[in-house]
This record gives sequence, structure tokens and C-alpha cells, in this order.
Amino acid sequence: MAIVGSLLKRGIGLRSAINRKKTNLAKVQKKTFIKLLNKAQFTAFGETFNFPEILNAAIYSNDKEFYTKFKKNVPVYDYNKMYEDWWHRTHEGEKNVSWAGSTKFFALSSGTSDAASKYIPVTKDMIKAIHRTSIRQIIALGKYKGLPAELYEKGYLMLGGSTQLMKKDGHFEGDLSGITAGKIPFWFERFYKPGKKIAETRDWAEKLEKITKKAKDWDIGFVVGVPAWIQLLMEKIIKEYNLKNIHEIWPNLEIFAHGGVSFEPYKKGFEKLLGRPIQYIETYLASEGFLAFQTQPEHDMQLVLDNGIFFEFIPFNEQNFDSDGVMVAKPETLMIDEVEEGKEYALLISTVSGAWRYLIGDTIKFTNKKNAEIIITGRTKHFLSLCGEHLSVDNMNKAIELASTEFNIDVREFTIVGKKVEHTFAHHWYVGTDSQIDETQLLAFIDKTLCEINDDYPVERKHALGEIKLKVLPVKTFYDFMEKKGKVGGQNKFPRVLKKAELIAEWEEFNENLVMND
Repeated sequence: MAIVGSLLKRGIGLRSAINRKKTNLAKVQKKTFIKLLNKAQFTAFGETFNFPEILNAAIYSNDKEFYTKFKKNVPVYDYNKMYEDWWHRTHEGEKNVSWAGSTKFFALSSGTSDAASKYIPVTKDMIKAIHRTSIRQIIALGKYKGLPAELYEKGYLMLGGSTQLMKKDGHFEGDLSGITAGKIPFWFERFYKPGKKIAETRDWAEKLEKITKKAKDWDIGFVVGVPAWIQLLMEKIIKEYNLKNIHEIWPNLEIFAHGGVSFEPYKKGFEKLLGRPIQYIETYLASEGFLAFQTQPEHDMQLVLDNGIFFEFIPFNEQNFDSDGVMVAKPETLMIDEVEEGKEYALLISTVSGAWRYLIGDTIKFTNKKNAEIIITGRTKHFLSLCGEHLSVDNMNKAIELASTEFNIDVREFTIVGKKVEHTFAHHWYVGTDSQIDETQLLAFIDKTLCEINDDYPVERKHALGEIKLKVLPVKTFYDFMEKKGKVGGQNKFPRVLKKAELIAEWEEFNENLVMND
């Protein structure tokens, strides 16, 4: 047994045991809040919204006076409002705008392929916070039974954006994964794959090719990335070396840490590439910060409440969001101790990157309030409720997952277009799979499943939701469209719902052209 591996495993197990103590979540968040305001009180943002007064209430009051003042003084923001009011100044090089000091890094993010790039500030404090949470995730492995001590000396393959950032007007821009990988701690470099040289590669196809060529030289124990791209890479490696499965080249692969999208629709196809079962760990790493991760097996992700992020929760209902998922000017907001299990919330975050009461765009549900455990249910704008069907991404993922099992098919991608058709409404499904499946049977199963798991859906199917269609497409069609949009690789994901008229038209035209060219 490797000595270093044994020491690391023993240390991780000890630290994991220490971290089991019970905590008051509201108090933890209050401490985080105080640290945030203390650092930002003399910024332009802090002076505008009287942070010293709010900070004073947080330090000297035992009740929630600080949160009442915070809600009263500081408006809620989405990206557009935050950038137009504040972040554009940071982006132009001004110091002390919404966070202390200057900001040298900006994460380019669109979330999905249907939006223009956003410029999310990534401060030194945020990079440190992300690295701290990443280390905590490794420490959490002490709760996973059966992992060999040797695992902690194996390679850690992180499939992300290029670390060769674009320099512009005195700052650097790129994918968040590229920014953080370029700043990994020196002691981690010996474990990190694909290594600095390959990580700099900007062309995604070239990067996958380089990784494939080097795969035979690495002893990988951990793989980290978005499921779709990890699966493509593993298939490429298996084909290159004429393998039966990925464990023939990486026999010590034990962990896949995934995030960005629900893993369930990918799981069946992913496991066909393995020689034996491995552990899956879900993470919630957005361009705005590392929000949550799975701390132990058979549990959902746990919010990171004590590392540079203050959370607020908006009930995701018609009082706080319109039919297009746009937040109202003054929504109802709650702290961590005011939420309820099973209800859907949109997230507001205030962070060490100078985001304040910022709508990140995701919706979540608490599955265990005591432990702050959550699941991601979708996006505020990625749901369908044309006529009251209230179809969430969580519903869609579940239907696809069950269909994959029922018909033994590997579904890699899917999206839904909602539209008005004459005097009724329609859902048009596009399902990406290279498996053989009858479209009529698949549609019937999905429709039936949605009727069973969503109370509103069957009502509208009898009345306003009159047209349901489904088209099976090769998986390559989805990736080709993303490439056309310049959204290949890294943290890019195909949107589960297409709402914008111009994007719908572009997607439908793209598919029509493929049919004509066949």
C-alpha cells in the first residue's frame, strides 16, 4: 500500500470525522454575510447601499435586523442589470466597484447555447474560495467506503476550458474551468491531468485528440467534467486503443465528479463504457462560484454556506416570476432557515466576486433542510408553462431517464420547443440517441410518464396542450449545432428548452437542412 496514499486517506478520514459536528445554518450564513460586507463596505457598491449600517446591525444585533436592512437597501439583480449598473466598470478596469481591489479575470459564460457571452468577474478571493471547496470535496471522500488508499496518489483528469486566457484591456477572459485550472496549488500539479501544456489548447477537437494520445501514459483515478464531453472523450479513447472499456487503460478509475446538467439521462450510456462500477459525485460549480457538492454517498448535494457565498431563496411561483421566467422587481426572498423542503426556489447569491443579491438563474429544491441538501430542478427560464402545464427540467430529465431504462436506449441530449399552433399549444421534443427506437412508442411513453409525475400536465393535455411531437436525431446533430454556435466543450451545455423565436427558427432550419442533405 502506498505510504503517501495511506497518510492522505487517514488524514481525510480524520478531517471528515471532525467536520460532522452539528451547526446552526443561519448562524453560519450570518458569519459569511459579515465577512462579505466587511470586505466590500468601502466599495462604490457598499457606499451606495450603506453597507456600514447593515454590517453594524449584523455584528451587534441577535435578530434578523441585518437581513431586513439588506433587503430594504439593496435591490435584486439579474446579470444584465448587474453588468449595466456595476460590472461594466469593473470590466473596464475600475477598482473597488462591487468588490475590494481590482479584478484581473472574467469568466465568459452563457450557461447554454442560446445566449451571448456574459462577463462574470472572478476575483482572487473567489479563486481561493473555489480551491478551498475543491479540497473539501476531496476531504469528503473519507465518507465513501471501499476506496483504496492508492487512489489518493492517482491522476486527476479535469476536462475544462483552455488555461490560455485571452488578454484584453489589462485583464484576462476565458472559461472558469480554465481560469481555476491555471491557478491550481503547486502541490496539486503532480496529480493534475491533462497537464499545463495540453490544458492551454483552445481548439476543443485538438484538445481531445491530445488527451487521447496521452491517455495510455496516465494512471487516472478521478475524472471531472460535464457528462456529455467526458463520455465523448472516453469513447474516443476506447476506439483509439481498441478497448472493451475505459478500465482497460485506467484500471484505477474510481470517481467521476460531474456537474452542469443532470447525470441521470447520461448514466445508462456512460456505464456501458466502464469495466466495473465507480462512485459518482455531483457538484454545483457555476461561473459565479462553487455553490454545492455531494458530501457523502446516497445524499444530495450540500450547499457551501461558509465559504464566500451568502444565499437567498425566492419561491419560484407566479408572484415572483412571470410566464417567461423573468423575476419581478421586488420578489419575496428568504434566508436558509426560512425555506421548506420540497418547494422550488430560485437562487440569489452575494459573493466574494462582487455579486450582490444576484439571480444565478437556477432553481432548486431542499431535500434535507437540516443538512442544507438540495437538488437542482432546472433554470428560471428553462421550463414550459405555455398553458399552465408547469413542466420543469426535473420532470423532463425524469421522463427521459425512465424512457432510457424502459427501451434500453442511450439518450445523450434532448431539447423541447414550446409553441402556439393555431388554437392550441404544442410541445415538440427532439431526442438525441444513436440507439434504434420507434418515435411513436417513445413519445407515448414520455407523455404517459409526464402525466404521472406532474399534476398539472395531464389537465392541460386534455384541453390546451393539443399537439405533442417527437423527433429522434443522431447525437452528432446536437453537437454540430453547438459547434455552429461556437459553444463546443468546457462548461457548455445544450439547453433543455428552446424559447427564443430566433433560436427556435435557427434550430429548426438546421434540422431541415440536414434532412435535405441526406
